Amino acid sequence: MSLYSALYAGVSGLSAQSSAMATVADNITNINTVAYKGVEAQFRTLVTDGRTASSYSAGGVAATPITQVTKQGLPQATGSSTDLAINGDGFFITRTGTSGNDPVAYTRAGSFKPDEQGFMRNSSGMYLYGWRLDATGSYTNTGSLDTLSPVRLSDLVGTAAPSTKLEARINLQSDATTYAGAYTAGDMASGTVTPTFTRPFTVYDSQGGSHQLNMSFLKTGANSWKMETYMVPASDTTAPGGLLTSGTVAFNGDGSLNRTGSTAALFNPLNITYTNGATSVPINLQLGDNGGINGLTSFGQPSSMIRGGADGGILGNIAATDISPDGVVSAIFDDGSTRKVFQLPVATFPNPNGLTRISGNAYTGNRSSGTMTMNAPGQLGAGKLLSNTLEASTVDLAGEFTNMIRFQRAYSASSKIITTVDDMLREVSDLKR
Repeated sequence: MSLYSALYAGVSGLSAQSSAMATVADNITNINTVAYKGVEAQFRTLVTDGRTASSYSAGGVAATPITQVTKQGLPQATGSSTDLAINGDGFFITRTGTSGNDPVAYTRAGSFKPDEQGFMRNSSGMYLYGWRLDATGSYTNTGSLDTLSPVRLSDLVGTAAPSTKLEARINLQSDATTYAGAYTAGDMASGTVTPTFTRPFTVYDSQGGSHQLNMSFLKTGANSWKMETYMVPASDTTAPGGLLTSGTVAFNGDGSLNRTGSTAALFNPLNITYTNGATSVPINLQLGDNGGINGLTSFGQPSSMIRGGADGGILGNIAATDISPDGVVSAIFDDGSTRKVFQLPVATFPNPNGLTRISGNAYTGNRSSGTMTMNAPGQLGAGKLLSNTLEASTVDLAGEFTNMIRFQRAYSASSKIITTVDDMLREVSDLKR
C-alpha cells in the first residue's frame, strides 16, 4: 500500500535530517579547531520503483556527509615559530607515537610544540615526522614512510657539528711589495717564505675538536698572488707538511676576483683527513664569484679580513627554532650558530576529499583517496609552509545557523508526514465499523 511507503519515507526523512543536524553540531563545536574542515550534508533520493505506474510508492531520502578537505582555511598569525600552516595542497605526516610501528595520520593542524622529551607534537598529541638531515644538510626521499623520524631538536644539545663551510671576504693590498725570490708550493706552510698576508681560521671535526687552518697569500706579480691553505700544526692532518691546497689567485684590473685565471683547485671543497681519527665532511669555500667583489679582492687598502669564518663546533643550548617555507627545520643555539636538522615532507593525495576522518582532526588514506606521495614543500604540487601561522577552521557560523533552521523545519515536516499517514491509516481501519 502506498500509505506504508509514505510512512517509511517520513521515517527516512527524520533519519536524514537528524544526520544533517549532527553535521551542523559538529561544525559549530569545531569552529575554533585549528585547520578543521567543515562537513556538508548532501541529500540523495531513495526510489523504490522508477517506472511510470498508476500507483506510486515513495522511497524517501538519505543524507551523505561530505568533508570539504580541499577547502583552505584562512591563515592566522601566531607568536610561536613552530606553529605551521600549509599554503596550498597537502598534509603534515604524523604518527600517534615515536615508534615506526605507530599508526600514521595526515593532518593540517600545525600547532606543534615540543613536549617534555623534546618531540614536536600538536594539540591532538600527534608526533610530527620528517627526514633527518646529515652533516651536509642532505636527505634522500625514497617515498617510504620508514625513512622518516620524529622531529626532535633537544638531543642536539652538547653534541658536535663539523665545519661544512668557510667564508672569506679578504682584501689583498694591490700595491704591496712583490716577492722577488724563488717560490715553490708549500714554502709558506713550512715557514721557508714569509707570506704577505695570513689569516687563521678555526675549523671543527665531527667530534667537536678544533683545528687551526691558515690561508696565506704571497704577492708575486701585478694582480697575481700565490695562495696556500694548510693546517697548523701540520701533524693535525695526514697531508704532507699540512698543505691542503696551493696555487695562483688572479685579479682583474678593477680589483675583482678573476677565477678564470686562478687555480681552480683553490676554490674546491676541502677534504681534510684528521690524524686524531675524527671524521670530517667537505668544507665548502666561499671565496667569491668570478668578477665579483664578494670574496677575495685586491684594492689599495691594507690587506685585511673584512668578513668571514667557519661554522661548526660544540652545540650549546637551543635558543630558538626556525622553519623555512621549504620545510627546513633549523636549530638556533645561544651562541648564534645555526644548524639544519630536519626536512619536513608534505603528503599529497589524488583525491583528498576521499580520506577517512579520524579523531584528532586527522585523516588516514584509503582506496578512495588514492596513493600517498610525499615531497618537500613547494615541489610537485605540495604546498609551502608558513611558520608563525595556523590555518583557521573553514566553518561559516552564519551558514551553519541557516542550515540548522532548514534541517529543523524539514525534520518537523517529516514528522508531519508520519502523523498524517497515521490519521489516514486510522480512517482505513475505521471502515470495518
